[in-house]
Amino acid sequence: MLFDYSKHWMRKRKYRPDITDDSMEYCIQNSEVLRDRRWSDAFNAISRIPPSGRILKVVYKTKGKTIKILTAYWLD
Repeated sequence: MLFDYSKHWMRKRKYRPDITDDSMEYCIQNSEVLRDRRWSDAFNAISRIPPSGRILKVVYKTKGKTIKILTAYWLD
């Protein structure tokens, strides 16, 4: 997957170093496509990440073959 990052995620990424591209890719691939309730063109992915067992939420948009990551954070 090709990722493109929003300015918001670039700022927040330094505070969330344990959220890697691999974990975001796993979350997007293993979650159902859920529409965001505020933005009609954004999607949510919620999935449990294997070794840690933590739940990750990724908010993203799709542009062709690239995925624009808006934000990502742990739910627990």
